[in-house]
Amino acid sequence: MAERSAAHGIQAVFGPVPSRRLGRSLGIDPIPLKTCNWNCVYCQLGRTSHVVNERKEWVPESLVLEQAGRALERHTAGEIDWITFVGSGEPTLHSGLGRLIRGVKRMTSIPVAVITNGALLHRADVREELSAADAVLPSLDAGSDRLYRLINRPHSGLTFERQIQGLIAFRERYEGRLWLEIMLLEGVNDGEEALRDLARAVSMIEPDAIHIDVPSRPPAESWVRPAPEEGLIRASAILGDAARVLHPSEGSFDLGGYDNVVDAVIGIITRHPMRADQLERSLARWSPGQVREALAQLEADGRAQVVKRYGVRFWTVVGARYVERERGRPDDA
Repeated sequence: MAERSAAHGIQAVFGPVPSRRLGRSLGIDPIPLKTCNWNCVYCQLGRTSHVVNERKEWVPESLVLEQAGRALERHTAGEIDWITFVGSGEPTLHSGLGRLIRGVKRMTSIPVAVITNGALLHRADVREELSAADAVLPSLDAGSDRLYRLINRPHSGLTFERQIQGLIAFRERYEGRLWLEIMLLEGVNDGEEALRDLARAVSMIEPDAIHIDVPSRPPAESWVRPAPEEGLIRASAILGDAARVLHPSEGSFDLGGYDNVVDAVIGIITRHPMRADQLERSLARWSPGQVREALAQLEADGRAQVVKRYGVRFWTVVGARYVERERGRPDDA
């Protein structure tokens, strides 16, 4: 169920939504769209127009906790497997993240996860705040500085060495579950050399699990392609027994909090760009004709747009920036 604030016009809590890693996940998003310290080439929300590395209260803490409380009142524990902090950018950029995690945990016994790029784990304060979560899912897409800069395109104040050292330092004291996430891209980080570099980095971090993922929604850059089956098999072999390939999740989005189809469409595509047929299935309480009419209205109003990837049309919000390239991937960052 989506939770809103008429006063602020902010929707910080959404779902539950189906998650490949976490089952039915109630999402908490304390960050405005594309407020991030990375500009990943594969991001489904498009390019980061202004890469920032400043921690502040991007969304009021009181608003986030109020909406989380209302959402939890409307669902039983059996309807939600995890409560997940996952930003429309990078959630650790919210200066009150630790208080938000602890505030939610006071409300419920449902476990709390944080999906993060891990770029700020070199900071002791961020490591302390994340220690309150039951699971932390940081990214590690590269085992070398060159690929780190090519794939993640970080803020100038961030380095590959800091990324690795932050993950190692967090693992040393963190008592929860550390699940490392690797986004595998064809011809970029799915080759033997790149994967062996990743394996060396992973061996220093010692995560509880490694989740291998591929882009399933439109990447920011048109040259990005998901690693083929050959690359996934190679990654599983090199990264070892702790690694498993994630597959697209099945299930529907909880959209009970929306009174009309237009708001429901926006509620989905703001965080999950989708094909029109996927939207029609997710919005089954309305007819396919009503969904198509809503999409046409949103496009005409300048609130939704179509981006084409892999020959497929995906609907996403206006403001998300996707870049077309006539040629293949750049040779360096």
